Order: sequence, then C-alpha cells, then structure tokens
Amino acid sequence: MALLDVKGLTACVSGYTILNNLDFSVDENELRVLLGPNGAGKTTLIAMISGQFKPTDGVINFDGQDITGWAPYDIVRAGIGRKFQVPNMYETLSVYDNVMVSLKGDRKVFNYMLKRISPQDSDRVWEILEFIELAEKANEPADTLSHGERQWLELGMLIAANPKLLLLDEPTTGMTQEGKMRTAELIAKIAKNHTVLLVEHDMQIVRQIGKKVTVLHQGQVLVEGPLSNVVADERVREVYLGKGKLQ
Repeated sequence: MALLDVKGLTACVSGYTILNNLDFSVDENELRVLLGPNGAGKTTLIAMISGQFKPTDGVINFDGQDITGWAPYDIVRAGIGRKFQVPNMYETLSVYDNVMVSLKGDRKVFNYMLKRISPQDSDRVWEILEFIELAEKANEPADTLSHGERQWLELGMLIAANPKLLLLDEPTTGMTQEGKMRTAELIAKIAKNHTVLLVEHDMQIVRQIGKKVTVLHQGQVLVEGPLSNVVADERVREVYLGKGKLQ
C-alpha cells in the first residue's frame, strides 16, 4: 500500500489550472524524485500535501488517513515534514539547540529552555549532528553557518521530528557543486530509513540519487518510472529539458 496516495487532485487559482485531476502515489521507504518545467505544479503539489494550500478538488490520503484540507500543524503531527527552499530555523539558537527543539514531541522553544534535557534526548541530538556532519559546530549560532550548512541543519531538524514522509523542495538551490554533491549524499542516507519526495532540477543530483522519477507537465503526470526510461523518453526532452540536455 502506498504511504501517500493522491487522487484527482485539482488546483485552480484565478481561473488558471495548476494541477489537473492529478493521480500520484509514493510507496513507503521510497525515494521519489519529482521533475518538471516551471509551472508544472511541483511546488503546488508539495504545498497541498503539507497543508499550505487546499485543493479545489481531489483527495490526499496519507498513511491510511484522508488528510485533505487538514491544517499544516495537524499534517506535521500525522508524520509529514517539509523542507522549503529557504532554510527555516531559530537563527540565534545554537546548532545543537535547533536540533533539540525539533525532537519529536510537543516541544516549543520556551518549554525547551525551561526543561531539563534527558540523556536520551541529548544522545539523539548528537547522533543527528554526527549524521549531518555538523557536530563540530554544535555550539555555534545557526546564523553563523554557511548556506550549505544551514540546509544540512534544517535536514537534521526534520529528521529530529521523525516524520514518516519528508518533502524536500529543491534543497540544493544556491549551493556550490561540492555542496550539492554532499547534500545528495545526505539525502540518500536519509532515504535509507525514511520516505522522501524530492523536488529537484539539477540533473547531476537526480542522476546521483534518483531511481524512480515522476515528471509533471501542465499539472499532470507526463512520464513516470526508472530514471533511465524517463531520460530516454522523447516527450520529456521536448517539454522539459530540451533535446540533448539529458546527456
């Protein structure tokens, strides 16, 4: 059974149809890459799954529940975490504290500051910091990190919340090539224990970690399948990347 199953999802804004009766699903423990030209509906789909926008029509099923129209907070509690293109964190808190505040549970910054930290929580934070390779910067304020490090910290914050599904919207935007490669490696490691839906436009990243790919066009699925098949599909070359750009 699919962890995420979208049926007939439609989104209309000011008379413009962004998603058009879209059917889409992601299996548990799968890393799915979502491709498509600007305006194809990728970010809109992510926004509706995470509760930022409500669909005009259609149903979003997650982990056996109909979450269509749920508030973002309730969707997070159900087990969906979203990473935006611009990192979202507590700028003046340390790297360590950002991860600690994000640990799964009913946590707020002020509650955390007044609460005694258990050894188990502390061990979990250090485990995550090692995983995202930021343990050496644990005591530094988040606003002193580089762009790439901020992206990795937010990925660590997502992991700390232990979601069943991670929605990653172009996490390598603005990075150096080295940073992109490290981020791709980190996402691949995350996907070993989590279900990940990744929106990405950099084909080098897609080639590095992508196995199954869905290409959206005009709010519908154009092509879906193994990366090798998608790359070879003439329709993808014509409407998305242009002939010769997938080499």
